[in-house]
Amino acid sequence: MNDRSDRDDVVLSPHERLALRRIEAELSGDRRLTRRMHRLLHHRAGRPVSRRGLPLSTAALLSASVFLVVMGVRTSDPVLLWCFAALWPLTLLQAFRLLCRVTEAGPETKTSDR
Repeated sequence: MNDRSDRDDVVLSPHERLALRRIEAELSGDRRLTRRMHRLLHHRAGRPVSRRGLPLSTAALLSASVFLVVMGVRTSDPVLLWCFAALWPLTLLQAFRLLCRVTEAGPETKTSDR
């Protein structure tokens, strides 16, 4: 087998090639890294991933939920309280998705959005 890589003409010892293969195998098994790399490649390929829809929908759901609970408590109207009860789980789900996106993105993605 050739000790040179095709790309950079770097000479690797058999021990280094084995270590590199192990690292590549470990990285290819990491689903989270694969998703992040896929997203990053799509963003750089001219197809930016929409990042505004989730925060806007979360803000709208939160505003509607707060409005419904305040008006429901003030008027004691059961219809408003039931609407709030139906809307609140959706609001929590969207907030959780937004929190996951923010924590998953990391600091390098936040700076590249500017």
